[in-house]
Amino acid sequence: MTTENPDASGRITLSMIASEAGVSVSTVSKVLNGRSDVSTDTKERVEAVMDQLGYQRRPTRRRGAVIDLVLNELDSLWSVEIIRGVDEVLQEAGASMVLSAVHGRSADTREWIDQLAARRSNGAILVVSDLTPQQRKRLTALDVPFVLLDPVGSVDALVPTVGATNWAGAVSATQHLIELGHTRIAHLAGPRQVLCSRARADGFRATMEAAELRVPDGWAPHGEFNDTSGRTEMTRLLAAVEAAGERPPTAVFAASDLQALGAFEALREHGHAIPNDVSIVGFDDLPVARWTHPPLTTVRQPLLEMATMAANTLLRIIDGEPADQLRLELATQLIVRGSTAAPPSGR
Repeated sequence: MTTENPDASGRITLSMIASEAGVSVSTVSKVLNGRSDVSTDTKERVEAVMDQLGYQRRPTRRRGAVIDLVLNELDSLWSVEIIRGVDEVLQEAGASMVLSAVHGRSADTREWIDQLAARRSNGAILVVSDLTPQQRKRLTALDVPFVLLDPVGSVDALVPTVGATNWAGAVSATQHLIELGHTRIAHLAGPRQVLCSRARADGFRATMEAAELRVPDGWAPHGEFNDTSGRTEMTRLLAAVEAAGERPPTAVFAASDLQALGAFEALREHGHAIPNDVSIVGFDDLPVARWTHPPLTTVRQPLLEMATMAANTLLRIIDGEPADQLRLELATQLIVRGSTAAPPSGR
């Protein structure tokens, strides 16, 4: 076995142990947490590597800890997946979760920080539209560690974050449509100010440009990550195309599954069949994606794994250990289902 050297600080990290044991970082974390969903052979191999590297387990502070999970909203399917992932980790660790919704409003965020201070929470996982430098400064002053999940904008280099390969996911979605033969492709983008939305829009445009395909004006409108926005923007696009006497797109890449579902409805209202007339690709792979008619081709964003990574990172910090990595970006994967096909002849 070739032993990887400790990092510059001299500490042994979970990624080093994972590399030596031939497992994922999350598996190492499960072994440390005493999880039952790890095989005996894997557990013994990981523990042997820990012993060889001289990894010292610190006394745990996580049992009985109170963790705040703060989201923009609690009732979306996307949020449900995040809540499930965090809850699974905290239950195993003997910690408790407090849910808060800020709805993207700074007043709600200030109120939440006041409540966090009052209940003396041990840490926070933040899935919010924005966290200002002043709010970060207050959390630091309260000595409350936090992790940003799917951060919206630029983040301080010392703040732990967990995200996904949004640009690469958009490239794979757009490339899939191009390989099917589509040349007239629209994009229903997410909010302009959101980092993942910009990355997906950039991936779409970069792939179209590489294929020397034009994106007509108005064919990549920005909206919100919900079905109402998807239906509205798709309806507007179709109306504009019809008014100009132009041919409609034969394919649509939506920045979220919910926007894709809204686009489904708008296209059908205008007499377009999916995928015979128009193909659609979403992003997220929410559970509902496989039950649409036809089932939705989409880019799987590992929401559960992102949530568990964020929770495990926070618990390490609470235990007095540094985050294994400050920037975690998990891979996305194109899932091809029935909503995409070759374009109709003559289109």
